[in-house]
Amino acid sequence: MAEATKNKGYVDPRPPVIGPGYDFNSLTNKIADIVFMRHFQKGWLFGLAVAFLGALMLFNTIGYLVLKGVGIWGNSVPVGWAFDIINFVWWIGIGHAGTLISAVLLLLRQSWRNSINRFAEAMTLFAVACAGLFPALHTGRPWVDYWLFPYPNTMGMWPNFRSPLMWDVFAVSTYATVSALFWYIGLIPDLATMRDSAKEKWQRMIFGMLAMGWRGDARHWHRYESAYLLLAGLSTPLVLSVHSIVSFDFAVGIIPGWHTTVFPPYFVAGAIYAGFAMVLTIGIPVRKFYHLEDLITMRHIRNMSKVMLATGLIVGYGYLMELFISWYSGNTYEMFMMKNRMFGPYGYMYWLLILCNIIVPQVLWIKKYRENLKIVFLVSMFINVGMWLERFVIIVMSLNRDFLPSSWRMYKPTVFDFSMFFGTIGFFLTLMFLFIRFVPMIPIFEMKALLPQSKVEEKREEAVEGSLPGGVAPQFGD
Repeated sequence: MAEATKNKGYVDPRPPVIGPGYDFNSLTNKIADIVFMRHFQKGWLFGLAVAFLGALMLFNTIGYLVLKGVGIWGNSVPVGWAFDIINFVWWIGIGHAGTLISAVLLLLRQSWRNSINRFAEAMTLFAVACAGLFPALHTGRPWVDYWLFPYPNTMGMWPNFRSPLMWDVFAVSTYATVSALFWYIGLIPDLATMRDSAKEKWQRMIFGMLAMGWRGDARHWHRYESAYLLLAGLSTPLVLSVHSIVSFDFAVGIIPGWHTTVFPPYFVAGAIYAGFAMVLTIGIPVRKFYHLEDLITMRHIRNMSKVMLATGLIVGYGYLMELFISWYSGNTYEMFMMKNRMFGPYGYMYWLLILCNIIVPQVLWIKKYRENLKIVFLVSMFINVGMWLERFVIIVMSLNRDFLPSSWRMYKPTVFDFSMFFGTIGFFLTLMFLFIRFVPMIPIFEMKALLPQSKVEEKREEAVEGSLPGGVAPQFGD
């Protein structure tokens, strides 16, 4: 950028990652005032009430499930896995955008991540919490789920490490632990800022304890940057490994449509696709409600739309490979599986999936649509629905018609399947509403680091507007 400003009349075509007109104090107040606000806004209260009703529905369903057993779900023979694993994979996928934005883009030094990384990290934690409920309850005896961990016990029994369920336990628990540490360590400097900005004594005490004695001296910053970079390095391979291991739940099986090596990259791309769609689905309304347009700029919206478009094309390539592999293999069961997907009793689900995941997102090729918030939000909603349908197609449509026609049976979800699924959405949104209100959702110290860049952009625009006769703009340094 320093070299660019030496060219007379040059204007960097990239918009700034933070709006002009800010200094350190105004930026701190803009973000901290949301947390220190004395009253609760009506829109926030209404949203929290609706989300909490969904969470209560989840808790009620879990209580009934523990009393009655997994028979209240629609699982049957041959569809032994259904909504429980569909929702597990869907929620794990949503949690991937947080790690990608936080860790991978940090290592790639992408400054546009700074406005949305904490929001995405929190979304990761809450999505993983929702995902973990389903396999834990699907075991049928959740009160003995601690047997899944290899702990020394008097019976000398160890888990079966050849079971994909065990792979999920270690992958998801590792992912959740590293993501929680990454999120909390990134919060510490801002918690200290909130402690120093708080006017109430109880607020200073709470934020002071959470800040863990942060004073912002050189030693603290050195240790912070070392730990943050180390966790970013640990998180990056998790983006690839966690959903790859989740895909092994299916790839190691012999069911037609599952036994394929395309699943790991296919699932990882789909996870990033769904994760960014959920970030936009929640981020666009929050941006509007709290008037954060100058912090979460159109550059963020455009970049996330481009990532969605790119990963969506990878997912579309995965769909084509499934078609090709079923034909090229010459396997009768594989070819029947694809015909069943497209023209069987659940065929409408497959074509609805293609509409949501492949056709609708193609509008993002057009620049004016990438800059239209209503269209981007609508596309994100389509992708959220489409990625859930993808898991339904992979799981239910491969199981309900297996090798023996005599065992074929249609799957019909019960009201408890739906109450469990929509209840986790309510639980997720409840946690998001609480996070937005009581924790700084935008990293203050990282945004302050972008202020010099924003000032340069502001000066550059002023210089071009007030350029000298002949089109020569005044010169200034970075």
